[in-house]
Amino acid sequence: MRKFYSVIIWSVLLTILPGYLWAQGQRITGRVTSAQDGQTLPGVNIVVKGTTNGVSTDANGAYSIVIPNGNATLVFTSIGLNTQEVAVGNRSVVNVIMQEALNELSQVVVTGYNTTQRKDITGSIASISSEKFKDIPVTSLDQALQGQAAGVQVTQSSGTPGGGLTVRVRGNTSISASNRPLFIVDGVQVQNGSLTTGYGGQNDNALALLNPNDIESIQVLKDASAKAIYGSRAANGVVLITTKRGKANQKTTITADVQRGLTDIVKRPSLLNSTQLLDLQREAVTNAGQDPDKLGLIKGVTDGVNTNWLDMILRKGVYQQYQVSAQGGTDRTRFYLSGNYRDEEGVLLNNRFSRMSGTMTIDHNATAKLSFGSNITVSRAVNKRVLGDNALNGVYSGATRSLPYYAPYNEQGQLYGPSDANYAGFPNFNPVGEAVLPRQNVLTTKMLGGVYVQYEFLPNLRFRSKASIDYNSIIEDIYDPTGTAVGGYDTSVGQQGYGEYNTSLAATFTSTNTLTYNTLINEKHRISALGGVEVIKRTNRSGSTIGKYFPSNDFTYITSAGVVNAGSSALVYSGLFSGFGEVKYDYKEKYLVTATGRYDGSSRFGPNRQFGFFPSGSVAWRISEEEFLSKTSFLNDLKVRASYGFTGNEQIGNFLFLGTWAATTYSGSSGLGPAALANPNLQWERTREANVGIDASFFNGRLSATLDAYDNLTDKLLFNQPIPLTSGFGAVQGNIGKISNKGIELTITTVNIDSKGLRWSTDLNLSRNENKVVELATTEPLFAGYQASGATATNVVLPGQPLGTFWGLKFLGVDPATGNAIYDDKNGDGRITPDDAQVIGNAQPKLFGGFTNRLSYKGFDLSVFFQFSYGNHVMNLTKQTSVNTGSSLNFNQSTDALKRWQKEGDITSVPRYIYENTYNNYLSSRFVEDGSYVRLKNVTLGYNVPKTWVSKVKLSGIRVFASATNIWTFTKYSGPDPELSTLDGSTTAQGIDFNTLPQVKNMMVGLTATF
Repeated sequence: MRKFYSVIIWSVLLTILPGYLWAQGQRITGRVTSAQDGQTLPGVNIVVKGTTNGVSTDANGAYSIVIPNGNATLVFTSIGLNTQEVAVGNRSVVNVIMQEALNELSQVVVTGYNTTQRKDITGSIASISSEKFKDIPVTSLDQALQGQAAGVQVTQSSGTPGGGLTVRVRGNTSISASNRPLFIVDGVQVQNGSLTTGYGGQNDNALALLNPNDIESIQVLKDASAKAIYGSRAANGVVLITTKRGKANQKTTITADVQRGLTDIVKRPSLLNSTQLLDLQREAVTNAGQDPDKLGLIKGVTDGVNTNWLDMILRKGVYQQYQVSAQGGTDRTRFYLSGNYRDEEGVLLNNRFSRMSGTMTIDHNATAKLSFGSNITVSRAVNKRVLGDNALNGVYSGATRSLPYYAPYNEQGQLYGPSDANYAGFPNFNPVGEAVLPRQNVLTTKMLGGVYVQYEFLPNLRFRSKASIDYNSIIEDIYDPTGTAVGGYDTSVGQQGYGEYNTSLAATFTSTNTLTYNTLINEKHRISALGGVEVIKRTNRSGSTIGKYFPSNDFTYITSAGVVNAGSSALVYSGLFSGFGEVKYDYKEKYLVTATGRYDGSSRFGPNRQFGFFPSGSVAWRISEEEFLSKTSFLNDLKVRASYGFTGNEQIGNFLFLGTWAATTYSGSSGLGPAALANPNLQWERTREANVGIDASFFNGRLSATLDAYDNLTDKLLFNQPIPLTSGFGAVQGNIGKISNKGIELTITTVNIDSKGLRWSTDLNLSRNENKVVELATTEPLFAGYQASGATATNVVLPGQPLGTFWGLKFLGVDPATGNAIYDDKNGDGRITPDDAQVIGNAQPKLFGGFTNRLSYKGFDLSVFFQFSYGNHVMNLTKQTSVNTGSSLNFNQSTDALKRWQKEGDITSVPRYIYENTYNNYLSSRFVEDGSYVRLKNVTLGYNVPKTWVSKVKLSGIRVFASATNIWTFTKYSGPDPELSTLDGSTTAQGIDFNTLPQVKNMMVGLTATF
């Protein structure tokens, strides 16, 4: 590691010296910006005309150069930009605005702790501008990624507002550690994933606390060259989010945005009415040799009530969002301010997500050498949650299962509850009551902020220091009254009730100090170097109190509880100490080399393995600059690149390397005993990454394409390592196993028409990833997911198979003679048992991506965005209940049950119904379906009112638009929504639908006014 930093230091010194010797002349400073969008441009070459004295702009587009006298002329050059020559005269500050010749090549991209132009990238980076999702009503930052970038798979777990999403960059790399990428907002690592406990398998989303409308751009770092500078946190990819900032020399612009609309469930499951269900149940009882009348299944009596429970708990929600922002700046000071309010009613009764947020960013150049700034975002969210998904007393799951024979209200209009003996619509609860009676509120406050200072010690040698914090305060306020399943009536003690009050704090403090240098030698050799030290401290506090036996439902807080029978508190610190460096070299912008390394120390690992080194290297060759292609007029840019390196994953629980003790009993006496073994050698998972890619641009940027292929291998998996039971323990937390991800990605951007005011452009991204468990401690299956009848589990982790593999019996069809299911007797013993279970599918898609078309003409603009997934399977556990051929008479059934076998000779895939006979309902491939889909994700039509009209009301711009989201889906999947996950964020139990609330469609209109 010392050698690595020695190389960096000597490289910087050798490149500083020529510029320092010039320091006897006149010193010129300035900033280079883009004429198109006002963004600063890094990597622009500046040379004193007639000399070899040159520099290049830094990450902020700034430069500093020494000239012999005021008669000098500066030449500004960069591929993708029109060359400019500027006479200095008597100026000491020379700011330059450059025109883009090719938009793709000059696009500014954030690359870790620096920025560069796309033309200079040697790694694999996907860029997403805010223009691509500005009219889509995304709730969270990660939702903005869906379908927009090759190699990035985003799945919305359910239709719950503010709910969880699953984000994967180039596949799953871990079994027990997190697979979510690292999210960095303006250089600050932010909390992502869930902040609170799950509600029936569904989690909240910490990223929903930040306002997506404040985003300027998103960069996804995908290969080791791009992300190894983040070391032990980068194995799952890095998502860099840059928020909007003020621009120099721009008058203050105030923008107001209003959006209002309606939300509704994308598709409702089709369920039987009372008469259909009664016929089915009578048939099932008769097939079992029993009398249905004796079980109370009487025609004309049992089906006297017909309740559509979905109508009872579903509604059309109202969506609304309001935002005001101001942006502007001078040569010295730039600012951005915004305030936002978003409110979305869930489609389930009593479900709502509301968020207020404010952002302020200020950047100031105090002198030619000194600049500083700050940014702060404060948000407050109220999430009114309801229990859903696979929970037995879930609202949506209860409505899909409840019998239509019963109603939610009695004759007095009061809700039936568990204490009502005549209510048996579903065991123990009423879905409507479970929606409207409990108070399940989550109140979250987030503060994300930082301050920085930058100083130029020598020409183009800059020191930057930044301190930042991500602070999250969470309060869970829960009360279940006596009319609910949890707080239900207990006849032995009277009114009961159940309350929880949970508080938690999740804070991350980051201190980053970097030193950067840029220079240009002999107009050919451009060198840039970066070195830095970073300290990250994480604090997690939590407290919880539970109360029961409340005197009445008018007293709902813990202080009124008759018994406070549980409580807990915890405080955990963890952190990282890191050093990192990066050196870039390019020769005539033709041959490019990058070397990166990070040395991380983490408190989460054993004392023998706390520190690790994560290096990477990459090269690129811009073939289009070679003389043999100089006469190829249609080719603007052609670059091939390759990278190789290592990254890590430290996203596990804290201090798992420690040996722990817990309360225990022995021979009737209580005491302490060992609970877990220590492992001082515990370390992070490591991913070896190799990537090759091609970037090409043709016809003056009308056609651009990027192709990447990668081969990643993760070893040292964080896993419970089996040990001999003679030790007193069955396993110890260790590093064992390997997972492979191999894939190919393609991105194509075209400008199909750009003439006479009409512009039509197309974006297409395609991704294929092959995930495979290469090695575990044993070759035996590791069962995961739901336990189900007739098989060990729904999912299995097995060497040679991908994560998310489904496990069960192989269904061969229905015997036309008997109507019974036919299963594959895998072991040939003549019996169907769990021993016959086998791999029956997996949740990994073979291909996924997004396809967008944008048209604009004389003030009108139209955007049409499709998202798709092909080759993935869904385990339809909802169907195991709703097409339950051994029905216990407690559940309603799907209309698919009407396709059942009824008489000899029937050809069908649904076995005959037999009351309380489970054989035909074993977990099998009958419930595994093709989950491929094509979804019309968004259509937006907008109109920019002519400026001649707008100026009459003293405005600079008005845009009106209408947007529709999730309006059409093509799929063979029989459930309401193929894009879901009952266990939000799960790695081993992916692609399961167990009464999961489908996504919602949004129809809204909006207006944007600029002052």
